[in-house]
Amino acid sequence: MTISRNHIIIDATGKAIGRIAVEASGLLIGKHKVTYQPNIDGGDSVEIRNAAKVKITGNKLENKTYFNYSGYPGGMRKRKLKAVMQVNPAEAIEIAISSMLPKNRHRKLRMKRLRVHND
Repeated sequence: MTISRNHIIIDATGKAIGRIAVEASGLLIGKHKVTYQPNIDGGDSVEIRNAAKVKITGNKLENKTYFNYSGYPGGMRKRKLKAVMQVNPAEAIEIAISSMLPKNRHRKLRMKRLRVHND
């Protein structure tokens, strides 16, 4: 079976992060295709532009927190969405898309087909 991949561009200007993540994760998985099979990675490559112009609704800038744990005592790192958006807005979108993808062996390959730009 041959897999045909298309290149899809999404403009993030004025859209909420979650709406972009839902659209991109579905395209990366390949659920929009007639040939979709859950055990085959047949999704498209996705490029998201204007990540810095994304709309953040509610009080997420102050309340949403990302956690990283190194595994060592005292190794818990916390970052607010506001700090992430100031440094690299593309990272917030990548985290949202990654968490919406299934946690299986295809996840890393699908994330490699994702490109997010801050243009």
